[in-house]
Amino acid sequence: METAWIQVFVLILSECVAPAGKVVCQEHEIEMQFLSKAECEVALEQMISLKDQFENVIVNRQRSSCTASARQQNVFASLEEAKSAASDGVGWRDPQDGEVQMAASSVSHQGRVEKLTSCEESQGLAPCKIGDIIIEGEDIFGDGVNIAARLEGLAEPGSVLVSRTVFDHAKGKVTATFEDLG
Repeated sequence: METAWIQVFVLILSECVAPAGKVVCQEHEIEMQFLSKAECEVALEQMISLKDQFENVIVNRQRSSCTASARQQNVFASLEEAKSAASDGVGWRDPQDGEVQMAASSVSHQGRVEKLTSCEESQGLAPCKIGDIIIEGEDIFGDGVNIAARLEGLAEPGSVLVSRTVFDHAKGKVTATFEDLG
């Protein structure tokens, strides 16, 4: 087995989903990979069309796109080699609802974070990382970004909500008053 870099087109669908009866919605980004830009764009239009049918889903068309990127992939010399590599793993079980997407996303993100250089080392050339946050073009990805987006949606006009982690880092370093909201 060898490793190779291949060009892929990454579809990012940015959506806001409001649970039934709620006014505030949670932003989600769905990421999929395609081998051609045409396939990616067709899938993007189909996803937007499908999501538009739901009353509680708002698609952010400006943040949804198909972007060229490169991904490291395993290349097998034969079908037998691929089957052998797949059989070397631990036993399989049926995943629970939502587990597959979350696990794949988390593993993919952590794998990319480990391979990227810091933005300081790369002098800001993307893609790069700051902690567990990936900066790629005009986009940023990571748990911290998702949490910040959720807090931003909950903040009253003129106020700023921060997580416990941000509070712990900022405490004693900035001249601001914090109020614990629970």
